[in-house]
Amino acid sequence: MIAFLVRRLLGAVALLIVISLVTYGIFFLLPKLAGVSTDDLAARFAGKAPDATTLEAIKERFGLDKPFFVQYGEFMKTLVTGGDYDTGTSTVHCSAPCLGYSFRTNQAVTPQLLQRAPVTLSIAVGAAVLWLLAGVATGVVSALKKGSIFDRAAMIIALAGVSLPIFFTGLLGLAYVVHAWGILPEVNWTPLSQDPAKWFTSLILPWISLALLYAAMYARLTRAGMLETMNEDFVRTARAKGLRESTVVTKHALRATLTPILTVFGLDFGLLLGGAIITEATFGLPGLGRLALDGVNQSDLPVVVGVTITTALFVVLMNLIVDLLYAVVDPRVRLA
Repeated sequence: MIAFLVRRLLGAVALLIVISLVTYGIFFLLPKLAGVSTDDLAARFAGKAPDATTLEAIKERFGLDKPFFVQYGEFMKTLVTGGDYDTGTSTVHCSAPCLGYSFRTNQAVTPQLLQRAPVTLSIAVGAAVLWLLAGVATGVVSALKKGSIFDRAAMIIALAGVSLPIFFTGLLGLAYVVHAWGILPEVNWTPLSQDPAKWFTSLILPWISLALLYAAMYARLTRAGMLETMNEDFVRTARAKGLRESTVVTKHALRATLTPILTVFGLDFGLLLGGAIITEATFGLPGLGRLALDGVNQSDLPVVVGVTITTALFVVLMNLIVDLLYAVVDPRVRLA
């Protein structure tokens, strides 16, 4: 177990380094290969109407005139130890882990990410609980009642849920559930520590809209897995031993079915932790996805780089956790 964990941790660190190298190359190397000058590249990191002093400070801080791997080495050093950024009028210190400095907003990127992270975390966790409970439960019942009215209705609803985009269901919910019928309050971000009740009620509609899309996919995945697993030898053996049907379904068939579901969940949840862009934009929630979208619209490259690396970190960590959960969920899996 310890050897497996060490190998996976080393692999995760190596993967993060590769991802950061590729991400850094996309924003710093490819423009140069396309013929963009260092002055033009520096201007992309500056605010509106930057002066010559600011451009020189950016070129010096990012090492735009230096070889690419020297630039990347300085970026990684800043990430680990922190760094100082000359804005042209003052020097700003960015504490580790430093993911860069936005000359457009005159703020370090890491504090912006930490400020937006609770919003995205709230959306992702709430929606994940809903889609796992609804999707897995629906898939199990549909598999056990294959061909029934419930099975057909559930799969039709699942197909509709997969087909409908969040910006459609979200805006529809805002128009009717919130404004026309007044069932739910306005969607306004309220920190959990400030008002737990308002935090919960204001996120119900985003949770449902996001969960509807994922629950449909998980229901279909669970149903397919259960139909295959129920015909396996170990399930027939469990029934032959005289175990109750509920025990056979939950402790044998469902546990084996959860392995592919865990794999997909690790990727989906990790990506959501990096920012639910469409959901946050639809409901006006100030999360990481909205920050990334604003960074793209404003050509704020340090912010985009920071969100990209943060998303990669979440995906890698979730996949590591999923690997460890395999041995817990599926008795056929053993970590060596």
